[in-house]
Amino acid sequence: MIKAKYRTRQQDLLLSYLRQTQGKHFTAEDVRAHFEQTNAAIGTATVYRNLEKLVSEGILTKYVIDEHSAACFEYTGERCCRDEEKHFHLKCEVCGRLIHLECDELACISMHLQKDHGFTMNPLRTVFYGVCAECGKKGENQ
Repeated sequence: MIKAKYRTRQQDLLLSYLRQTQGKHFTAEDVRAHFEQTNAAIGTATVYRNLEKLVSEGILTKYVIDEHSAACFEYTGERCCRDEEKHFHLKCEVCGRLIHLECDELACISMHLQKDHGFTMNPLRTVFYGVCAECGKKGENQ
């Protein structure tokens, strides 16, 4: 007999909110601020602890871009970034958004680096920095 996972009311609220964020990246602070604005009784430690738990369960994917940025999370449910999914990430330096990029041209660059330079690039950890289309339209390209 398989034992059902125990979920608290706070965990249910958190999962409900995270399902609404599917396809978007967020930080633990974004989640904490959301619950503060909605007057939900979910503490900061509970948010952090449960985000890490959901990462270990494969429900969230965690991205650590660099040592100067907060970790980003993405609700993936049953689908998450896996090694066989070759995609890269774009990070907007204005709004901080993290964007998935699947592009055959970048796959060619990856193959070139391997073949001609003996360097194997990790696409899940490769991030290109710049300005996203939305911020570019607003003229916010620093």
